[in-house]
Amino acid sequence: MKLLLLCLFFTAFSHIAMYAQTETYAEKLGFPKGKKVVIFHVDDAGMSYDSNIGTINAIDKGIANSTSIMMPCGWVPQFFDYVKKHPTVDAGVHLTLTSEWTNYRWFPLVGKDKAPGLYDEQGAFWHTVEQVVQHASADEVSAEIRAQLARYRSFGVQPTHMDSHMGTLFEPKFLMSYVKLAIEEKIPILFPGGHASLIIKANNVPADRQQLIKQVGKQLWDAGLPVLDDLDGSITSHNLPAGTSDDALQTFKTQKFIELLNSAKPGLTYIIMHCTAPTPTFDQISSSGQSRKGDMLGMMDPTLKTFVEKEGIIVTTWRELMERRKTKGERTKE
Repeated sequence: MKLLLLCLFFTAFSHIAMYAQTETYAEKLGFPKGKKVVIFHVDDAGMSYDSNIGTINAIDKGIANSTSIMMPCGWVPQFFDYVKKHPTVDAGVHLTLTSEWTNYRWFPLVGKDKAPGLYDEQGAFWHTVEQVVQHASADEVSAEIRAQLARYRSFGVQPTHMDSHMGTLFEPKFLMSYVKLAIEEKIPILFPGGHASLIIKANNVPADRQQLIKQVGKQLWDAGLPVLDDLDGSITSHNLPAGTSDDALQTFKTQKFIELLNSAKPGLTYIIMHCTAPTPTFDQISSSGQSRKGDMLGMMDPTLKTFVEKEGIIVTTWRELMERRKTKGERTKE
């Protein structure tokens, strides 16, 4: 009898442990178990006029529901005009520490006397993440991202979230500066603290970094912030040859979005894209104009919206996540 009770105890305990290990942050936030919950997020608002229009099209005429703004860039004021007229739109700070293009550069907001390691030989941000890691200190990065948040607020708007341009702030050297800012300011950040299946597979994340992902996710959750389970930023890398018709480009990108949604595991997944309505000027900035146009067209495709609804995929926002997190926190206190 004792043996039977012991077996039953360990069986029950193992089930509880398994559930604790597999419970997604979406479920912790009160979404139904086993559901796919997504945010369709557009990076790089404020980078250019073309990017602003593409982002607006993806949100106003499509299924995209989140964006973030590159505060060091020249077209920031125009995008804030849109944000102020659409106060319910998720708009965050796209914390920027690189300036990757050749003929169009942007610069740190903190002076060179305060953060010389952020500046390259042209006086702009470094081109690559690796260069930032090599030259900049964590203190310099912390000063810059705080300056970017301050500039965002100078427009009289509060950000719904913060994320990292080119993933620079995911580097171990800078990660805690990013996390500390989020916790101090009570602003959620882009970080895949759950199963992180898509991002781990895409980047061959080693075991020690996977453990760090879990630890940081828990730290953010314990601080009262919502946490993502996963993220994917692969969509913009898919493209068709130049000269492809808009119809063909839209069909192609929509299929890529559908494939991505099918491959995502249950939980809260952040899907990153770069929506642009490219003009000849944008071609002088980057050769990615057509792919970014495809991202925009995919977001605007009714076929994608129909697929999301048919599959029962829940589309959420940062605003909803924060409200759910506050509710969960109040229930925990009770």
